[in-house]
Amino acid sequence: MHPVSIYTHFAFVFYNYYRHLLVKYYARIILLLSYFFKIFNQKNRKLISLISLILQTTGIVLVLRYSRTRKAEPYISSTAIVTSEFLKGLICIVLVWFETDCSLNRLIRKLNDEIYGKPYETLKLAIPSGLYAIQNNLLFIALSYLNAATYQVTYQLKILTTALCCVFMLGKKIQKHQWLSLCMLAIGVAFVTWPSSDEANKRLETQSSKSWLQQFIGFGAVLMATLTSGFAGVYFEKILKTGPTSVWVRNIQLAIFGTIFGLVIVYIFDYKAVMEKGFFQGYSTVVWIVIFLQAIGGLIIAAVIKYADNIIKGFATSLSIILSSVVSYFVLNDFTPSLFFFVGAMLVITATFLYGWEKKVKVTSTSDQVRI
Repeated sequence: MHPVSIYTHFAFVFYNYYRHLLVKYYARIILLLSYFFKIFNQKNRKLISLISLILQTTGIVLVLRYSRTRKAEPYISSTAIVTSEFLKGLICIVLVWFETDCSLNRLIRKLNDEIYGKPYETLKLAIPSGLYAIQNNLLFIALSYLNAATYQVTYQLKILTTALCCVFMLGKKIQKHQWLSLCMLAIGVAFVTWPSSDEANKRLETQSSKSWLQQFIGFGAVLMATLTSGFAGVYFEKILKTGPTSVWVRNIQLAIFGTIFGLVIVYIFDYKAVMEKGFFQGYSTVVWIVIFLQAIGGLIIAAVIKYADNIIKGFATSLSIILSSVVSYFVLNDFTPSLFFFVGAMLVITATFLYGWEKKVKVTSTSDQVRI
């Protein structure tokens, strides 16, 4: 049984388990998605994908914050990641189905040719998928051994490592003012996400109990996470921008490996909890919204990388952090802006305009040069 058949089998099991939810909600959502991507394929791909990423990232941050404040049975985050990867693959299959004029035979033939018929091309996606899984575990180690301030500041180096990977792997030319804007962006995001004084004091008290070796391990983990983040993102960009394979087929390939690596993580860290209360324990409507937004986010990120690049994606994500913080202040009342936040927001906005600024060179015509 090849990967497409395995994926189809799990899709059938998933559908039977949550048939009532899928029929009631996801059918309408898929129709809306098909209409959106019909517009998306016609024009303004770069702009639409960037706006969608800002809105999606803002939405998922707000829903996650809301899910933390409500009282409900906790869910296992590793299973949610697996479910979102699986759902992303299903949505991409539907989108490929639309590309094949809604023909089931053409869909099966295309998936078989692109995934099973080209094993080398499919295996390419195992690299970024595996690196993303490693990155998540490195961040968990870093959060365990570092205080919030050190973690936030150090992790923003991923903006610069991504830019360096773009230069060395894609041959991208970055101007001096753009390097300056990237440094401003990293500092600005660090300020925006800087913990409040109360939270920082609690973290520092916890940090004082950590040994020098543990802090060194945490610092090394977050540095490795920035490197894996930059390399994986740019590697995925290179795959998307080379070759005739569509972005949706690439996402199916990525979802297959993402599901596999995710299940391995569930088995290693949460096997006992899954055996006790089940894989879908604690799943409520809010959790399903988080999973859906996470799945859609994977598609939007791929579109941004395809039609823009990883650096532009970093700017869009940074702007969404500011937007979600502002909405949290007015709607959820769980965020109090500090001086660091306002300074960081100004740096992020300034860096965004500075990166897109192009120096206009005045060209003097020959008629102006020669005066009679």
